[in-house]
Amino acid sequence: MEITALSYWQEFALKYGIYGLAFNAFIEAIFFPIPPDVLLIALCAANPENAFLYALVATVFSTLGGVLGYYIGLFGGKPLAERFFGSEKVNRVHRLYESYESLIILLAGFTPIPYKVFTITSGVLFASLRKLIVYSLIGRGLRFFSEGALFYFYGAQIKSFVMHNLNVIFTALGAVVLVLFLAYRRYKKGVLP
Repeated sequence: MEITALSYWQEFALKYGIYGLAFNAFIEAIFFPIPPDVLLIALCAANPENAFLYALVATVFSTLGGVLGYYIGLFGGKPLAERFFGSEKVNRVHRLYESYESLIILLAGFTPIPYKVFTITSGVLFASLRKLIVYSLIGRGLRFFSEGALFYFYGAQIKSFVMHNLNVIFTALGAVVLVLFLAYRRYKKGVLP
């Protein structure tokens, strides 16, 4: 079943090209379960010379979708959260989230963590929209441009490697970034020598 769905989206990508990729990247950042990587990989494998253009489109439209997700969380989710949990608890979680929001958005942008969860959560917790945009562009850009670069330099034969290994690599990089960030925070607080 999963293979059939992926095949359908790859065919969709080839049929609608860059417009299908833009649409998928936008809606995936809000609610859609199929990540833009599926379409991006299909397009890059078909036209490796345009891989950086595809990566740019995926990055920009994913970030724009993230902005809409933010506003959905802000105007829809925040009132619900305050109603169910109370404004004091929401404010407490906001303060905790605020301490790590840049890192959270960055990691959600380039790891397999569902990006949409954090775009909407950023709105619910009234995080900084500017940080959401900046770190989404960085995180999503790292992910999509890495994929694009592999296809641009190695061609369609890299497709199998990208499909089977890139999520593991991005997860490992995310773990390294997280450890370095936490070590830096501890060092800055004077906990580490």
